[in-house]
Amino acid sequence: MVHKKPFLPTKICAACARPFSWRKKWERDWENVRFCSERCRRSGAGSGAGSKE
Repeated sequence: MVHKKPFLPTKICAACARPFSWRKKWERDWENVRFCSERCRRSGAGSGAGSKE
């Protein structure tokens, strides 16, 4: 039995700069995925879009 997990594509998170792997839920939109988690997506990459003043 051969595991396919080591061959999944990876990216670097735009917010925390950690590597993350492809997930089934991102299958259709992998090219546009920039963040590893919802928490990183909310914090953003220093874009300033999250400030509500």
